[in-house]
Amino acid sequence: MQRLVTYFEKPGKENTGKCLEITFQAIKEQRYKHIIVASTTGETGLMFSEALKGLGVNLVVVTHSAGFKSPNTQEMPEDTRKKLIDNGAKVFTGTMITHSLETAFSQKFHGLYPTHIVAQSLRRFGEGPKVCIECVMMAADAGLIPEGEEVLAIAGTGYGADTVMVIRSATSKRFLDLKVLEILAKPRA
Repeated sequence: MQRLVTYFEKPGKENTGKCLEITFQAIKEQRYKHIIVASTTGETGLMFSEALKGLGVNLVVVTHSAGFKSPNTQEMPEDTRKKLIDNGAKVFTGTMITHSLETAFSQKFHGLYPTHIVAQSLRRFGEGPKVCIECVMMAADAGLIPEGEEVLAIAGTGYGADTVMVIRSATSKRFLDLKVLEILAKPRA
């Protein structure tokens, strides 16, 4: 199996359509059953859920945690969440692996904590790859995808999608078992 990596000149939303094409092609060629899409407002999740509807895949849309932007808020509108579910997607909103209790401690005490080191290390590959890995663990932690399977993960830098990866899934408890098997698309910048 020889696949080329698509490199985008810039990160961002304008790469979402191409990421969807790459995802669709990978599902067709490799028959991936589990697809994880990061989506803050639901716009990217809706695009993927509409395009992948009827393919028989387990589509999990992972949102920011509640209160991420400000206390008592959800960034994804309830009607968007309902549309995603109606399209057959599962929507997960929960604790973000690298934005947990340690964020509160680092803001208060200005220390360096292991999950921040992991997050910053993953960002060397780009924001999208870091989010792909994080969302796969979150979906596995929630029991929405099985551990140890090859899954497609899609995420972006800010809004939209600019990264597509094949990852062998693991829960956060077994983070060191998670493997990035392929990078199908990512920004160069």
